[in-house]
Amino acid sequence: MPMVTQSQINMNRLQITDNHEPIALDSPCDSRYWHSEIVETVETDLQKIANVKISDLKIDDNPNLLVFPNDLNKYGDKISGGSIINLQGNQISTNNIMGFVGVNDTQLDIKSRFAQDGGRDYFLHYMLQKVFAINLFDIPHTSNQEQIFDFLLYLFPYYLNKALAQGLFKKYRSFERNDANIRGTIDVSRHIRQNIPFRGTVAYTVRTHSYDNEITQLIRHTIEYIRTKPYGSSILNNDAETKRSVTEIVSATQTYKQQDRAKIIGENLRPVRHPYFAAYTDLQKICLQILRHETIKYGQEKDKVYGILFDGAWLWEEYLNTFLGSIGFNHPKNKESKGGIKMFAKPEDEDLFDKNSRRLYPDFWKDNYIIDAKYKRLGNGVAREDLYQVVTYMHCMQAFNGGFVYPCDCAQEPISYKLAGHGGNMHIFGLQVYHDSSDFISFTKIMENLEKELVNNINQ
Repeated sequence: MPMVTQSQINMNRLQITDNHEPIALDSPCDSRYWHSEIVETVETDLQKIANVKISDLKIDDNPNLLVFPNDLNKYGDKISGGSIINLQGNQISTNNIMGFVGVNDTQLDIKSRFAQDGGRDYFLHYMLQKVFAINLFDIPHTSNQEQIFDFLLYLFPYYLNKALAQGLFKKYRSFERNDANIRGTIDVSRHIRQNIPFRGTVAYTVRTHSYDNEITQLIRHTIEYIRTKPYGSSILNNDAETKRSVTEIVSATQTYKQQDRAKIIGENLRPVRHPYFAAYTDLQKICLQILRHETIKYGQEKDKVYGILFDGAWLWEEYLNTFLGSIGFNHPKNKESKGGIKMFAKPEDEDLFDKNSRRLYPDFWKDNYIIDAKYKRLGNGVAREDLYQVVTYMHCMQAFNGGFVYPCDCAQEPISYKLAGHGGNMHIFGLQVYHDSSDFISFTKIMENLEKELVNNINQ
């Protein structure tokens, strides 16, 4: 039976799963720790994030809160419009959000609803590794806090490569020189101090572009820190692109010194704001969180929200894309206006109709097939709006097949329905998430077989 659990060790730690029905805060299995003052404190802290749109949390005001995807409105489910948790009195419930969030001395660990007994959330780790293309043979499962830190390591190569694709970050830096090749502003006081009696050199300051700066130094410190972790080398050598990115950063930061880490962190507390190197903003934030991961675990600023959160709908959709793409399905990018389907036969009619250049962006499509990814529970059937949406896509594409793919606790046979009117088939596919794996390697192998089974069912 799903439940909230809590332990009182300097912190008020709670554990719950995503898409959880309302449950009382004061009814955990380990209730001996619950006293009225603890419940009151927890409620007070959680009120700061409960029933509040994620977009209203103002991420810039809570720098220790990471939310993925970064672009909150990128996907149809619109994570920004949802809340992390709902709280009515002492009744707490959850939505599609997973991860870890804290306020003051209250910490909430939101696992996937497919977490195994003992709290091992293999499914969340598995999806993250697949989406961010990290190939680890196994993951250690000790404390929940160490698992949270794992999430940051999974994200680092993705954002490192994304930033390096824009080029190596460079900025103007001032250098003090003392030689005969004057190329800048003469520093009179330093020249008198260093060069009298005259030695044939001149003290001057030159300002020039440099790849060795506080941003690349921060990335270098993060790389060296990750190397010290049990499977850090595997992450940094995960693929050829990541290895090239690491090599490029190491080559650019010749002045790296481990003892400068605190100073470099201090120089990076102001976010990067550069129109050309925009991807470095996210990378800088990831690096700071990795190097200061204790801050994520134990928030130090009063009433500030901290943690790492993932939109389950976004993660599920991107996970499906890792294998549905191999059988020809397109995965449109709504935010980038790529891969959409025309609603009108004549392009000029799009603007004449409503000036918004209407395009349709199904989760997955290919000739004669539309698929909608649903992470939420489908125990009560498909919502009317979701059904109408897929039927609309099918009509505009003249697709004969449409359907929904969702994760489920146990094996589910595909269900098919005949549509009236123009005809066609509506399918519901469940991907079983295995619960009883003894370790992560076994879980991975089982899930790969279940993915193949799902692909075969779709192709039939």
